[in-house]
Amino acid sequence: MIKSTFHACCLTLALSGALCTTALMAAEAHDATPAKQLSSPVTGQVSINDATAEQLAQAMNGIGLKKAQAIVSYREEYGRFTALEQLTEVPGIGSALVERNSGRLKL
Repeated sequence: MIKSTFHACCLTLALSGALCTTALMAAEAHDATPAKQLSSPVTGQVSINDATAEQLAQAMNGIGLKKAQAIVSYREEYGRFTALEQLTEVPGIGSALVERNSGRLKL
C-alpha cells in the first residue's frame, strides 16, 4: 500500500511539473511581442566594416552601444579595418574582447 501510494505521488508530481512547463512555454510564446523579437541577438557574423553601432552592440559579447559607437567612430576616422586585431586600437577594446568575439565578426 505504501509503495503504490509513493508511486502515485511521484506520478502526480511528474505530471504537474509537465503541465506547469507546458503552460509556461505557452505563456512565453503568447507574450513574444514584435519588440521582444527584434531584440534577439544577431545570428551569424557581423562585418566590423559595414555594421552600425546597434548591430555591433547586439552581435558582440561584452560590447554595449557606447563601445560599439567607438568602433564605428574609429572606422569613420581611420578607414576600414583590414584585420580583426585592429579593433584593439579602439579605446576600450582589448585583445581578450576581440578574441572572445572573433567567431561573431568578419571584415
